[in-house]
Formats: sequence, structure tokens, C-alpha cells
Amino acid sequence: MANKKGKRRSFGAVRQLASGRWQVRYRDPETSLLRPAEKTYETKTDAQVALTHIEADITRGQWTNPDAGSVNFADYATAWLRDRKLADRTRERNESVMRLHIVPTFGTGSIADVTTARVRSWRGKLIAAGVGEPTTVKAYQLLRALMNTAVDDEMIRRNPCRIKGADSYDVPERPVLSVAEVFGLADSIAPRYRLLVLLAAFTTLRFGELAALRRKDIDLAGRVVVVRRAQAELQNGRLFDKAPKSAAGVRTVSFPAELVDEIRRHLEHYAAAGQEGHLFVGPQGGQLRRSNFRDDWVKARKAAGVSAELHFHDLRHTGNTLASTAGASTRELMTRMGHSSSRAALIYQHMTSDRDRAIADRLGAMIRKEGGGRASGDSVEGSERT
Repeated sequence: MANKKGKRRSFGAVRQLASGRWQVRYRDPETSLLRPAEKTYETKTDAQVALTHIEADITRGQWTNPDAGSVNFADYATAWLRDRKLADRTRERNESVMRLHIVPTFGTGSIADVTTARVRSWRGKLIAAGVGEPTTVKAYQLLRALMNTAVDDEMIRRNPCRIKGADSYDVPERPVLSVAEVFGLADSIAPRYRLLVLLAAFTTLRFGELAALRRKDIDLAGRVVVVRRAQAELQNGRLFDKAPKSAAGVRTVSFPAELVDEIRRHLEHYAAAGQEGHLFVGPQGGQLRRSNFRDDWVKARKAAGVSAELHFHDLRHTGNTLASTAGASTRELMTRMGHSSSRAALIYQHMTSDRDRAIADRLGAMIRKEGGGRASGDSVEGSERT
């Protein structure tokens, strides 16, 4: 093909097909074979512009093989999940989200078929169908991670998951108990679970960390509990111990001296035998399960008169808030919580600041009730009138 100066193009060519449309052809930079562009064009000018763009992409190293994205989405997702290094429980959860919420929409098509418009429509349909916000966010995050890998594999040029704010959600404020309410809840639950409630609140351990504790993890003399592992449960009911979420999760947490007698009594009456025996077991001596514990928790919550919205995990929330109120620094909160990031610790310190402001407001109400500051108030009012 000749250009305006009568010279042939050094890159590619355009030609008119029998249909009247124009086709672009160029040398594949990977195989050096002549290949057509993935679509045809209405005019010769459109075809020439497209060829110029393809040449520029190849020159900049940004060209993507159009055939690479033709891989079936479901097949690619299966291989992607299989090759990821994940904990058993995380793998099970990701596979479930992929199977239930992602593959039904994208599975029959190719990787290249996943566009930003389709992702936006898919997310909107999940929300409209009543899928919970945490699950919707998790599904979006999982799809985005998969498509990031597709970009790295040069199957697509850019990630289509580009919806602002779709990867996060606002967590509603959780209930916080007072110390008296914590003990009221402990008084109301079955005696074998009394210490479970108290340790959750005053050491801020997670349920899985508490369920995995052994006798040897309790040091009464030093008043510390050692967190070495966490219990996890698969959907098939299998229980297993795993390492904590991060290296910071392996930690030693002090407990108040007021809990020593509670722990001693629990060790005597309810813990399994031997140093490797679990600290908390069910009525029949089996390992503690969330499902078996739930009925006891609901009954105790009702008997104690606390919020019906209170989750067991909110005891950890309560404990972190109390520790912050007691003056724990960001680093100390991070250590007790088993976090390697300061983000969560700063949230609790912010909450404490808010509570301190609320206390100041209540003090102000007391001052006003007793008539304090009336003179200064009258002075202000007088100056405003003048």
C-alpha cells in the first residue's frame, strides 16, 4: 500500500474486503506472522488510524495479544485459585464466593469478555438480589485480584474492576459493654463458659484463639495467656488448628489479677486433663464449636439483658475499648490485639477521644444544672444584647 508520498508503509497494511469494510493486517511481534486485527472498519481512514495505534502499542511495549484473553473465564479462575497459597479456611471461603457469586455471571465467557460495564452491572445485580454488603465486597475484591493476574499474564491490557468504592464498606458501630455488663453476661452463661466470656473481654482474644488454648498456655504466676494458634472450622465440620493471621498474632497477653481465681476454678472443674488439654471444651468433653456454643450465648445474652445485636466478637471490641480508655498506647493495643498494623488500634483510640468529649459534655450539663458559670453566661448575653 502506498502513502501520499508514493512509498509503501513500513508497518502493516489495510485492504478492502468483498463486504466493503476495511481490514487491518500487521506482523505479530511474538510470531512475526501476518495477522488481521480483531475487527474490521467502515472506512479506510478508520482502518489506517487503528493500524497506527497498533504500531504505537507495539513500539511502546504495550501491545496485548488479542487471542490471549480468549481463555475461558471459569477454567482460568479454577487454575488461579488452585495455584494460590492460601490457608484451608480462606481457600474454602474464596472457592465458595467464586462458585456462588462470580462464575454464574462470567464463567461461560472469556477473560477478555469481562468489561468494566459488565462488572458494574454484575455488582449491581448482587446488591439488588439481597447479597450482603460484606459478601459483595469480598466477591469484587476476589474478581479484581483474579483480573490483576490476567493483566500480569498479558491476557488483557488493564483490569476492568475499576468501580470506585466497590472494594470497601462502612462497618456499623458495634455494641460496647461496661465492666458490670461483662460480668453480668458471665454470670448468666453456663458455668463452663464463664471464663470464656471474661477472657474474651479482658484479653481481647478471638473465639478461634480461645478455642485453641491449652492448659500450658496459661501462666497464673505471671498472669499471662500465650497465644500460639487459632482454631478454624471448615464447612464439612472438620476442626483444625492453624497459625494466627500474622506473625503479630503469636503473642503473650496479660490478664487482670481479678481473673486468677476464676481461671484456677475453671482449670479445676472444666478444662481437659493434661498440659495439652484444651482450656475450653463442650459438656461432653469435645472441642468447642461455634455452632454448639451459640445456643448458650443467645440464652445468656437474653438473661443478662444486653443488646440482642451483641455478637461474641463484640467482647473483643469491648476489651479493646476498655484498654484504650485505661490508657493503652497504639503499640500496646496492637500487641494485645495481635495486629501488625496500627489502623485498628487508632480506631479504638479515636473512639476513646470521642468518649472523652462525651464525658466533657456531660460534665458541662452537670455544671449548667447546678447553676455554675451563670455569671459568665449572663455577661456574654449582656454583651450580645449591647
